[in-house]
Amino acid sequence: MSGDVTVLPHHGVTAEELLARLAEAQEADLPVRGGKVTAYVYDTGRPEVHEAGAAAYAGMLEVNMLDPTAFPSMVALEKDVVRAVAAELGQPDAPGIFTSGGTESIMLAVKAARDAAATDRPQMVVPVTAHPAFHKAGHYLGVEVVAVPVDLTTFTVDPVAVEAAITDRTVLVVVSAPSYPQGVIDPVAEVAAVAAARGVPCHVDACVGGWLLPWLREAGAEVPPFDLSVPGVTSISCDLHKFGYAPKGASVLLFKDAALRRAAYFASAAWPGYTIINATVQSSRSAGPLGGAWGTLHALGREGYIDLGRATLEATRRIAEGVAKIPGLRVLGDPQAALVAVAGSPEVDVFVLADEARRRGWFLQPQLSYAGIPANLHITVTGVTLERVEAMLAVIAESAEAARERGPATVPEGLPELIASLNLDELDDPTFVELAASVGIDLTSRDQPEMAAVNAVLDALPAKTREAILVRFLSVIYG
Repeated sequence: MSGDVTVLPHHGVTAEELLARLAEAQEADLPVRGGKVTAYVYDTGRPEVHEAGAAAYAGMLEVNMLDPTAFPSMVALEKDVVRAVAAELGQPDAPGIFTSGGTESIMLAVKAARDAAATDRPQMVVPVTAHPAFHKAGHYLGVEVVAVPVDLTTFTVDPVAVEAAITDRTVLVVVSAPSYPQGVIDPVAEVAAVAAARGVPCHVDACVGGWLLPWLREAGAEVPPFDLSVPGVTSISCDLHKFGYAPKGASVLLFKDAALRRAAYFASAAWPGYTIINATVQSSRSAGPLGGAWGTLHALGREGYIDLGRATLEATRRIAEGVAKIPGLRVLGDPQAALVAVAGSPEVDVFVLADEARRRGWFLQPQLSYAGIPANLHITVTGVTLERVEAMLAVIAESAEAARERGPATVPEGLPELIASLNLDELDDPTFVELAASVGIDLTSRDQPEMAAVNAVLDALPAKTREAILVRFLSVIYG
């Protein structure tokens, strides 16, 4: 195959051959099991649980969630999953929607708030640490994003600053539990109270923490109130394909009441075809992810999740303490969930450290600097991490020392200014590839590139220019 998917064959290919080709295509992929990849994938360390989720996924694969009257099984499973999530997030009878992921849950929360408010020029107030899905929702739905800075020590948003940002055009206020970048929980109760006093809905983005924080609390962690039990909180999103450990494509959006959920729905009767009523952004969609989530939840049960909570809590503590002992590194904030952000120093460049760790078989996720928050490496701690904590810390320490010896990634003098001055829309993809090659970045190579230089260049650019470059990069790699 030489890495490329071939064109459609004249004759069908056997399942055995297809699986062989698939395995070849995946040879350069990061491993999805084992705990050496600290982003994107979530591993319980219990193969039987993942197998149960996969089997339930396959069992619902061909069920179409477009029409709930045609497939009652999907209604039964969705109700079961939503009730399970609602029972842990402060309101057992909360109405909800099963979605494809955090971005879709956020999109629907923003739509519901916008439509319920019926304001001509809607705005939403979010911390700068809020997930980019809110910016995406604002872009798609015509809702202006008003970003509020966070404290540069705690990395949480200030309720006073949120209150100052609210106007008569504000349709939604957002907080995170926790925010992804540093794993800290915004002051949900205080911000929700501010929003309620102004008559504005408050959404809690608990996509990453919604199905983790309850189990951490059960395992002994101090978790502040963050869910629908908090006065003023009107909706909350919770991904099950993160710390629910379900196959990808599984999230739940809960609402305080059914009226707000109805505002998330879409119906159209303005055509002569079949009835259109959608609970999500999608119309036709497989019930496979729903089956996978349902199967995983039942395969683990409450005790299974509490055990995983204990493991992630202990692993997070040991990672934070271990990193603090490595010269040139420090943990940002006080991680309240299984997310740790590690900043470097003038002597230890975190982008170089990430490349060195990748050479040693470990993936640590680089995060660029923004709004006064320094560049750092993000570590997502999952159920399998605890058994590999010492190995991870050893690799981080060894990679930090290698980064110290190599020195920081260098940005060619004047390059950020040159890139910022270009009109990237006027460059075709081949010209963009040449531009990247001129500064030593080969976008056509199939080998894993040195990302330190790439990240250093991006880090030196304003956000809008970063975005433009990333769009061009995506265009190039898909050809």
